[in-house]
Amino acid sequence: MKRHLISAADLSRDDALLVLDTAEELARISSRSVKKLPTLRGRTVVNLFFEDSTRTRISFEAAAKRLSADVINFSAKGSSVSKGESLKDTALTLEAMGADGVVIRHGASGAPYRLADWVNGNVVNAGDGTHEHPTQALLDAFTMRRHLGDLAGRKITIVGDVLHSRVARSNVLLLSTLGAEVTLVAPPTLLPVSVDTWPCHVSYDLDSTLSKSDAVMMLRVQRERMNAAYFPTVREYSRRYGLSADRYAHLPDHAIVMHPGPMNRGVEIAAEVADSTRSTIVEQVGNGVSVRMAVLYLLLGGSEPAIGGPASEQ
Repeated sequence: MKRHLISAADLSRDDALLVLDTAEELARISSRSVKKLPTLRGRTVVNLFFEDSTRTRISFEAAAKRLSADVINFSAKGSSVSKGESLKDTALTLEAMGADGVVIRHGASGAPYRLADWVNGNVVNAGDGTHEHPTQALLDAFTMRRHLGDLAGRKITIVGDVLHSRVARSNVLLLSTLGAEVTLVAPPTLLPVSVDTWPCHVSYDLDSTLSKSDAVMMLRVQRERMNAAYFPTVREYSRRYGLSADRYAHLPDHAIVMHPGPMNRGVEIAAEVADSTRSTIVEQVGNGVSVRMAVLYLLLGGSEPAIGGPASEQ
């Protein structure tokens, strides 16, 4: 693997499979009474979050702590950032404190690339603007692989606000690397101008794609990033692009329903679908810890095995 994980495009097929296989091994410790490994003992991981987050921040914190790393949580609110401190000055402060790894979430696309220029530690992108969110794509692929097996040739449908979704971009890149066939479904106003350069298909008709899908991923309508009217009404959007109980019934029996969260129940996904037996939404959260453990281990851990040896059995 490369020194940083900033984009899903940084991962070759072998890199991606290494992360997923390592995560599978690390997931075993979740059933142990003692869930910690000594792998990153003495290393310091800083969670540098300039945007609000629940799942991602807690997931990275849990992952680092289960690997015995020292964790420092940094929130822009209540820090010197609110006094006008720049990202570079914040980065230099972290560097002076000896951060071995920095997990960054930032509202500006490309911020992790700038941070990587300023610190010597490993940088992991936890979401930058509308650009990418590579560990979310990895945990989604991990979840799919557990239910569907090898992803080569599998048909994955991603539905919703692709324009503002960093999750969609990372998933398209990673899933295509793993050999899956990805179809984006959205109204034309919620697709990026450059979507024709992405390694995927595009459709404006959700109903025509459902019967052929092995997995359907619903995306939240990110109203906080919208500065214009992208569709007439929420009701109209939900009628055309929401996963209702009727549409759910048209999915193949083996197909799974996914959502990166947080959900808008009743908008992009019906409540009964979100809570159905084929929904993996809660499972994705748990898998996120294992995948982020694998990423931190592979970037910061070095040569020793993730599991094995007397210390890991304590």
